Amino acid sequence: MRIAIDVMGGDLAPNEILAGAIQSLPLLGQQDTLVLVGDEKIIKQGLASANLANEKKFEIQATTQIIGMAESPVASLRDKPDSSIARMGDLGKSKAGPLQCDVTISAGNTGACVAAAQMSMRRLKGVHRPGIAIVMPTLYGPVVICDVGANPEPRPAHLHQYGQMASVYAKDILAVENPRVGIMSIGTEEGKGTAMVKDTHKLCKSDTSINYIGNVEGRDIFNNVADVIITEGFTGNVILKLAQGLASGLFKTIMNEIKAESDELANSFMPVLGRIHKKHDYHEFGGAPLLGVNGIAFICHGSSQARTIVNTVKAALKFSRHNVNPHILQAVAKKQNTQEMSKA
Repeated sequence: MRIAIDVMGGDLAPNEILAGAIQSLPLLGQQDTLVLVGDEKIIKQGLASANLANEKKFEIQATTQIIGMAESPVASLRDKPDSSIARMGDLGKSKAGPLQCDVTISAGNTGACVAAAQMSMRRLKGVHRPGIAIVMPTLYGPVVICDVGANPEPRPAHLHQYGQMASVYAKDILAVENPRVGIMSIGTEEGKGTAMVKDTHKLCKSDTSINYIGNVEGRDIFNNVADVIITEGFTGNVILKLAQGLASGLFKTIMNEIKAESDELANSFMPVLGRIHKKHDYHEFGGAPLLGVNGIAFICHGSSQARTIVNTVKAALKFSRHNVNPHILQAVAKKQNTQEMSKA
């Protein structure tokens, strides 16, 4: 596999991203290559500092421009064709020839990453709109939430397909045999929610290919109610950032209270708290896949560290090995065939 990494994207780029790429080296097989996209001078200096200047598993794709985190996604791709995100998108094209990459990874501007992937990779056949799927850790196991930022104003058909695609992801990657799918709403009652939520509910309820359970509330994410939760990108992103901030705040509060009690108590609790923190640390999960594109695109948190990149490379390799995209194609095609037969 050829894995493209945007070295210039992210709040901690290029140092942390390049360090993560270097630390990912042991994960690669004989036929794998890491394509480092970005400022050639910076990348070469980083590899030389790690005594890897002549490492054959690294390839450099030099770029001269950077898309900032606050820039307009589509306009920046148009105005900066030699940016690391634009070049990475080009590498992900199915007809990029010998330079083609099987995976793209970036912690840069999310909107630009989504736009680049859609313009270059295009969509899987039958998919209306790609969505970003994240794994939310809970006491009862992981929960997949889709979408968390790619599509803030979706149609019901888009959300319905998120349920299909995220179910495949939960089966293939998280080994959930029959994922329970719910739609985020303001109440569990069938009549609750916006018009879009109600219309999506009807579509999902009529789809026997997914294990749809109906409306779920925000608190249900952590109460073993559903394995997959679908929502529009605006709400999904708010949920993601709120959960991250809440987890961080709670750990800090707990640690301060324990330390205030006694140093001995703090020392005895540290191993337990360390294990819990690791289970809820988004850096441990790596980036999130953009489900529905005709390729493998992982989008990382803007504050990604070296270990975030390492875990994203792991996730991308697993995504490829488990044939997630072919299975999404099958799921979408199966539903379309069923609809066509019902109309005949």
